[in-house]
Amino acid sequence: MKSKMIKSYKDLKVFKKSYRLTVEVHQLTKQIPKTERYELGSQMRRAATSIPSNIAEGYGKKRSTAEFKRFLLMSLRSCNELQVQINLCKDLGYIKDEKAEKLLERYDILGRQLNTMIDKWF
Repeated sequence: MKSKMIKSYKDLKVFKKSYRLTVEVHQLTKQIPKTERYELGSQMRRAATSIPSNIAEGYGKKRSTAEFKRFLLMSLRSCNELQVQINLCKDLGYIKDEKAEKLLERYDILGRQLNTMIDKWF
């Protein structure tokens, strides 16, 4: 079986996964109390959005592998930041433990995939 050729950032599994998770985080932040929606909620949306955005920007044409690695590292940092924010929401009772644990597991997997990509591509 032939593997699919990567023609753009949209073909990268980490991009697809991070984009889907970003949509989920945006929907999740609607559940946060209004007093936190513009503080913690906004920070979560920015961190989540940063992950696929940096993958896309880093994959842009005429970028060196070192530049792409720098963008992947920024994505990884945002992934870690978001895990802290999800834990905070869970501990403050803004989201259910089960939902938080599922998201944390998925972001942990995404972080490991980004690490693997950084290590193997460069």
